Amino acid sequence: MKRWLMKSEPDAYGWDDLVREGLGTWDGVRNHQAANNMKAMKKGDEALFYHSVTGKAVVGIMQIVGEAAADPTDAAWWAVKVAPVRPLARPVTLAEMKAVPALADLAIIRQSRLSVAPVTADQWRRILKLAEG
Repeated sequence: MKRWLMKSEPDAYGWDDLVREGLGTWDGVRNHQAANNMKAMKKGDEALFYHSVTGKAVVGIMQIVGEAAADPTDAAWWAVKVAPVRPLARPVTLAEMKAVPALADLAIIRQSRLSVAPVTADQWRRILKLAEG
């Protein structure tokens, strides 16, 4: 199983929207590297849900429940199906992640505009530890 971080503006599609729907389509990604990351996702992979622009924090964990298929908003791109797993005990802000040297290679820090990126097992553990307070 691989792990990912997926960013969305909460005003456009936030954690609460995904929870309310129970099953979401992650679409609208228009970056080739992010799209390639979505193509690499497998059913059962997990992803951190990150609120970008407003909040700038990881707020929950979701699972990939449907692998890459044509984006319903533009068939030239990819979309995946996701489902909420659980919210984090508390949001983990970008500032908190930047303060942890072991997270310096996290894609959200190195490539701030990349909306879908892999997360290593160690990075995943560290972010979840930060969420515990």
